[in-house]
Amino acid sequence: MKTRAAVIFEPGTPWQVEELELDDPQYGEVKVELAASGMCHSDEHVRDGSMPSGTYPFIGGHEGAGIVTQIGPGVKTVEVGDHVCLGFIPACGRCPSCARGKSSICDLGANLLTGLQISDGTARHHVNGQDAGIMCLLGTFAPVTVVNEASCVKITNDIPLEKAALVGCGVTTGWGSSAYAAGVEAGETVVVLGMGGVGCGAVQGAALAGARHVVLVDPSPFKRDQAKIFGATHTAASIDEALPLLNELTWGTMADKVIITVAVADGALIAPAMSLVGKGGTCVQVSVGDPRDNDVAMNLFDLTSMRKTLTGSWFGNANIRYDIPHLLRLYMEGQLKLDEMITHEYTLDQINDGYEAMRRAENVRGLSRY
Repeated sequence: MKTRAAVIFEPGTPWQVEELELDDPQYGEVKVELAASGMCHSDEHVRDGSMPSGTYPFIGGHEGAGIVTQIGPGVKTVEVGDHVCLGFIPACGRCPSCARGKSSICDLGANLLTGLQISDGTARHHVNGQDAGIMCLLGTFAPVTVVNEASCVKITNDIPLEKAALVGCGVTTGWGSSAYAAGVEAGETVVVLGMGGVGCGAVQGAALAGARHVVLVDPSPFKRDQAKIFGATHTAASIDEALPLLNELTWGTMADKVIITVAVADGALIAPAMSLVGKGGTCVQVSVGDPRDNDVAMNLFDLTSMRKTLTGSWFGNANIRYDIPHLLRLYMEGQLKLDEMITHEYTLDQINDGYEAMRRAENVRGLSRY
């Protein structure tokens, strides 16, 4: 079938909307008609070349939800007509990581940036006669896509699909970074550095866990104002500004948990972030950085003598099969805010406008509607 998709042909160029030739799903694959796609910063990393894809032309988008319209041979977990949310990390359920309850690092994730189908390493998406790669094995910057069933999570039909799209990556990553990676407990003081879609999820995760103080640090006045909607009790424009605030709030004991969700990870940020962490506290590194960057600045004496912990988190250490339905039920019950996250909606032809708004810190989360 023919449809359209937002594509880049090489890093550093804008998204272009092109005709997409989409094959039928093969073994273990499904075709999904999408309602919407969230506009995550990770797609910007691929566009600007800081996280290069293995296949060009390249179709962006990895936060999507829609309705299954066709299934390939061997598909067992979904049927035509099912409503599904697409998880940006596939979960096979059988590899050692999945068997240990760590499906956020499922072995299939090694294929995320190849852009090709995990069933056989070939393409179902074609642009201008060329095989096209798809972001995180999904390619949701298109009204219709073909994905592996390992990326599909069946959800109930009462959930608005355009809201469900957000839970496929950013919300779950942020929420899980608080709930799982940081292990936030009632009464704790939590600092979140950065207020995009992931930071918003982290703020909500900390608030829902019962944190006493949730301090959001972001240079954007708009983002700081928005953070209060999602459960932030205090805000600061910088780490330097947050230090005295945190010292006053905690009587000098500082934060129990610090969660880094800035737009681009930088090794120089670790030492300042760790300065916010109190004795026995934990700092969670969530943001994606340049994979070629190995330089990190931090005080090892402070790390050891204060018994601090620095840990990484991928997809919030969450499990798409449990946490996506769980978070969507919280949304339907009014405990998780998704509607309020969507600052602006865009058509497929306005993808570049949405990312420009993100770069100007005018969006918590942009949404492309189909």
